[in-house]
Amino acid sequence: MPRFTRRSFLKISGAASIGLTAAKVPQTVLSWAEETGNEELKKVPTFCELCFWNCGLVAKVENGKVIKVDGNPLSERGRGRLCGRGNAALGSLYDPDRLKFPLINTGKRGEPRWKRASWDEALGVVAGKLQAIREKYGPEAVALFSHGTGGAFWKHLLKAYGSPYYTAPSFAQCRGPRDVGFTMTFGTELGSPEFYDFSESRYIVLLGCHLGENAHNSQVQDLIHGLNKGAKLCVVDPRLSNIAGKADHWLPIRPATDLALLLAWIRVIVNEELYDAEYLKAYAMGLPELKAAVQDYTPEWAEKETDIPAATIVNVARELAAHKPNVIISGGRFSAWYGDDAQRSRAVALLNALLGSWGRPGGIYLPASGKVPEYPGLPEYPEHREDLPALDGAYPFALSQTTTSIRTAAITGEPHPIKGWLVYGCNLMKTMPDTAETIKAINNLDLLVAIDILPADIVKWADVVLPECTYLERHDTLSLGKFKEFEVAIRQPAIDPMWESKPSWWITKELGKKMGLEAYFPWKDGEEYLAKRCEAAGISYAELKEKGVVKVPGTSAPYITPLNQPTFETPSGKIELHSAQLAEKGFDPVPRYTQHEQAPSGFFRVLFGRSPLHTFSRTTNNFMLTDLTPENSVWVSAVKGKELGLRDGDYVRLENQAGYKSPGRIKVRLTQRLRPDCVYMVHGFGVRSKGMTRADNKGIGDEEMLAKYTIDPLMGGTGMRSNFVKIVKEG
Repeated sequence: MPRFTRRSFLKISGAASIGLTAAKVPQTVLSWAEETGNEELKKVPTFCELCFWNCGLVAKVENGKVIKVDGNPLSERGRGRLCGRGNAALGSLYDPDRLKFPLINTGKRGEPRWKRASWDEALGVVAGKLQAIREKYGPEAVALFSHGTGGAFWKHLLKAYGSPYYTAPSFAQCRGPRDVGFTMTFGTELGSPEFYDFSESRYIVLLGCHLGENAHNSQVQDLIHGLNKGAKLCVVDPRLSNIAGKADHWLPIRPATDLALLLAWIRVIVNEELYDAEYLKAYAMGLPELKAAVQDYTPEWAEKETDIPAATIVNVARELAAHKPNVIISGGRFSAWYGDDAQRSRAVALLNALLGSWGRPGGIYLPASGKVPEYPGLPEYPEHREDLPALDGAYPFALSQTTTSIRTAAITGEPHPIKGWLVYGCNLMKTMPDTAETIKAINNLDLLVAIDILPADIVKWADVVLPECTYLERHDTLSLGKFKEFEVAIRQPAIDPMWESKPSWWITKELGKKMGLEAYFPWKDGEEYLAKRCEAAGISYAELKEKGVVKVPGTSAPYITPLNQPTFETPSGKIELHSAQLAEKGFDPVPRYTQHEQAPSGFFRVLFGRSPLHTFSRTTNNFMLTDLTPENSVWVSAVKGKELGLRDGDYVRLENQAGYKSPGRIKVRLTQRLRPDCVYMVHGFGVRSKGMTRADNKGIGDEEMLAKYTIDPLMGGTGMRSNFVKIVKEG
């Protein structure tokens, strides 16, 4: 297999196999950053799918080939800019490793023998097995794992089939603890994208949040605008991230002690009465109980826990209060750290509440109103069995179905069996902790269907593989953005689907027909589906199609005013500084600190994060990005590296506490930007899939090294930073 670069991509020619043929591209293109000068280029507005931010873009098409993408200035998510990943759209579209045909596994799961199939045959197999599962176990025995815009059609299919079990790793393995913590306090989630008013902030605190490295486009722009206007920045992180390099305060906290710092800050603010008293009187309840609960958490105590000087803790708390209410305390997006994460996130929410930031300029704005109805005239979904026990019954505050509960039910059959998985755009081998448990669950299924663009790790465990076309080749559901204004964006194909790949609207419609569910899929095609929804919302489909994005007037009211009062969907109807509903379920009504295990001698805590050029494993095969970042590295403190005899650029393996040694190697990066008790790596590498020829066996995946994980008792999140490794030198 030749090595593909941005220039050698132009020379791709045909190659024969079920998994590999190549597409021709315009020979006139000399660089992805150059225009051809052709005034007749077709311009197709759509939105990106290389990460969940879904920035608006304009695809430029010549002779049926996409030759360039630009940001759409009408899109609030990108404002005319694309990040490095967004600019690599063609590396995804024209990846020669793409799945091209439906495949049926005639071998074993994990050791597949692929048979190329027609769509009719592949969908017939899937429909037959789904019908068999429904007859034997009931429709609730099938679950959907989904990540990406096209998953909306699969969710619709699953609900029409009769199952309530659809999930996304983004809840239990990512932002779920944060959403629960804020919902327990304010009665609503923080949003995705978050409702941060960074550009108007006067003081910003980021806890373990690597803004910039995660390339959240508009949010990064807002943060930089805020800093340019004089906002102060405090970053709490064991690693000096890129954004920490811009901070007024970098607090290199001991890992797993963030809650100690937060509680000490709360104590300073309530004891010195630095909170927004008028705001709390109008909108909150429970201040006396909160104050009583935090009295043990002195700055001096917190210094011993966190390694942050008591004087610094007090100084930052007072600075924060001096800039209220134009402040933001952000615990980041990925919040599944140590197993008490919903309570840590609640402490973040409490700080924002005390300083009056919710609904205030420079704080957390009130999102726009507005909605787009679903396709009109659809039949009601089947009702679920009332006697069916919930899979997540052990987690009373889970806002969404957790992936791990579905996995457990597949293994144990309790509280009822799960026998079929539909896996849309989720590389479960990389997103879920404990790969051995995932494999055990898979081997107990009657059916696993993988719907994907690339042969990711999960694909070799599938019974049937359905190749979806990329986002530049399809219609999808609408992207609805509740920013300060309500925004609607369209995804539409710039070119026809390549090979035999298909969009999810088509796959689910055809599968629905074979299962007798055609009444749930009345649209002729993806465009009619979108046009009818726009018509129901009073939105001009013609305008949306032409511009790519439309903003709905009369939906903006981002700040509290006498005529724009906030509502809080909590039991009390107020911001709950003390939570009776948590107490009723046996949980702490105010977060309480408990110590976590620290790294044993000779071991390091594993921290992980994002690269601005990659979105987990979904981009690690994109040649436009692997040219720049082909593998991850393991950051090691220069002091510790010297003690271990490591040199910058050495390749090593990692070994966890259970004695498991990494199957791949990883390059050492010695640095002064990291505490000596940690190592750090970028998540998403360590792909073990020969079909992904540029990603296969490059680097190490942090999830491979998980010897254990801790489940959050409030909502079922999996804390994935409770893991320690030692470094094993090669040779």
